[in-house]
Amino acid sequence: MRPRFLIATALAIVATATASMQQLPPGYVDPGPVIAAAAKAIGTDNLKCVTVSGTRGYTGAVGQQRFADVGVDWPRIPFTRYSRTMNWDAGTMKEEIDRKPGQNPASWKFGLGWIGGTPVQKNERQTFYVNGKFGWSHDGAGAPAVAARPEDAERWLLDLWVSNPHGFLKAARLPGANPKASWRWELGEMGRDGPTAIPERVTVVSITVLGKYQVDATINKDNIVQRIHTNVHDPAFGDTNYEHENTNTAYGSKYVDAGNGIRFPLTWHHHEGWDDNYASQYVNGGHNALDGFMDTVQANVCPDAAAVPANVQQAAFPVRVETTKLADGVYLLGGASHNSVAVEFREWIAVIEAPLDEKRNLAVIEEIVKLIPNKPIRYVVNTHQHGDHIGGLRTYMHIGATIVTHYKNYVFYNNDILNYRPRTLEPDLVSLMPPTELAEGYYWERVTENYMLTDGKRIMHISYVHPLEHVEGMLMAYLPNERIVVEADLLDTHEGLPSAPTVMNRALFNQVQRLRHDVATIVPIHGKPIPWSDFAKLF
Repeated sequence: MRPRFLIATALAIVATATASMQQLPPGYVDPGPVIAAAAKAIGTDNLKCVTVSGTRGYTGAVGQQRFADVGVDWPRIPFTRYSRTMNWDAGTMKEEIDRKPGQNPASWKFGLGWIGGTPVQKNERQTFYVNGKFGWSHDGAGAPAVAARPEDAERWLLDLWVSNPHGFLKAARLPGANPKASWRWELGEMGRDGPTAIPERVTVVSITVLGKYQVDATINKDNIVQRIHTNVHDPAFGDTNYEHENTNTAYGSKYVDAGNGIRFPLTWHHHEGWDDNYASQYVNGGHNALDGFMDTVQANVCPDAAAVPANVQQAAFPVRVETTKLADGVYLLGGASHNSVAVEFREWIAVIEAPLDEKRNLAVIEEIVKLIPNKPIRYVVNTHQHGDHIGGLRTYMHIGATIVTHYKNYVFYNNDILNYRPRTLEPDLVSLMPPTELAEGYYWERVTENYMLTDGKRIMHISYVHPLEHVEGMLMAYLPNERIVVEADLLDTHEGLPSAPTVMNRALFNQVQRLRHDVATIVPIHGKPIPWSDFAKLF
């Protein structure tokens, strides 16, 4: 009886597999053979861990653009050395980046995650770790570990699987991956491949990674993974294109033989935001987040995984709103890397700055409602277009506030930020309950040079700070009766005053002098208020 049972079981398995193949809808193919062929082509089964390094490339500051115009990429910060060790079995990754200090936050690696008002990089080498759900960084050798925000740590862990072909192919075989495959003809990318005439048939395999990210890889006729794509969440942009390419660039070759049948890509090119050269989908032209040539590849030398420091395991990131009364009816809402300022008028309230994310701004709004009950928040004044300063604009739109911003930001915000596009990873209130105003269009006030909010008694003068290397479309606010100026990034006080004035400091000083503002107090978006007299000593 047993041989008959085994034969019957085998026939059932074959029948089930055949039926499954027959049930594939038109356009879909069996992903199993495609994944197996791609893994064999580059020796994925023989690779346990890898270290890659290079000295040519840059890190892109996603969301920190100067302009919001077509073809203008995120600012590029060159590195003199980049190294990454990935261990898929252990679920760990280590990255080292050498770049000039003073250009970026010490907690920022590349791409998304730039948070102003936090400590600036002070040492040439930064080291970033991810171990499971925990991420942390060190600013220089021997520096204390700084815990990464949970959303950053998750994105770093995602990179272990979606930023390289071996990671994707390993993830495709994990429980819950649920692979699917389809095919299409691709003509190629003009900027990457040049003019082409004959399309290539490719297979696209889609899997689920970390239980939530839909990741697809384009596999060519040679069984080589040439593009890996998914979406990640960003408070300003929502579902954000996140893709990695291993193709020819100005640096040259694609893959290197790392021994034992293992082939690994040398050229790395990573996008955060669409490579939308013709602005067909988005106005903003930023996309490149990491680019480099990894001229050294070391396979299967697996160092011990770094243990998660105790302070990282215990780190918490509560939303705190700390209120300081600056004058009658003027309140600083602090307690984070970014401040907001609420100003009470006779029948309504104006808020300066909506930074970071929805969670932060909902907490600030609740505090404002307690401080100034029974008055609507009528306006929110936006200082500039950097991603960490606009993550709450949609939150204020949801509650019915009119957005006051420089006219150069309008097209960018109207197309890329304040829109009806679904947000699938972390839906916000606007996507869940879209307001009519998005279509009707009456939620803007655009400033060119000078703008005034007043109720006949209290005055808020809003002015354009002329073109800066740091950002275009910058506004600052001045309350003449209170002799208070509110500004962002022109003077940050979270790490004290500089020893000598910066270009941004001079822009603030000149703006106040030019407009003849009588300022007693500077209220930064990053840091604590200081007397104007302390700032003036720099000049």
